[in-house]
Amino acid sequence: MYDGDGDRDDADDGVIPHLKCDVEMEFEGPNDATMNKWAADVLRRLADRIEKDEFCGQDGHHPLMDNVGKKVGEVYITYDGELGTI
Repeated sequence: MYDGDGDRDDADDGVIPHLKCDVEMEFEGPNDATMNKWAADVLRRLADRIEKDEFCGQDGHHPLMDNVGKKVGEVYITYDGELGTI
């Protein structure tokens, strides 16, 4: 399913690639605005990691850390595909 450079190459075999991403985070903080900023910071870092293909070929649960290295949640990522056309 992977073509060697980290990208899925399913178009040739008629498989439609799927990505499932479930995120769960929990924060305690002084107010809603601060917790919203913390959550947004974690999500931005997660988006960067997904865009850089850090999870390709590594299906499963991965910890999410805040900016000081404290675990604040986890993300479940899985890549698969099914036969069909886009």
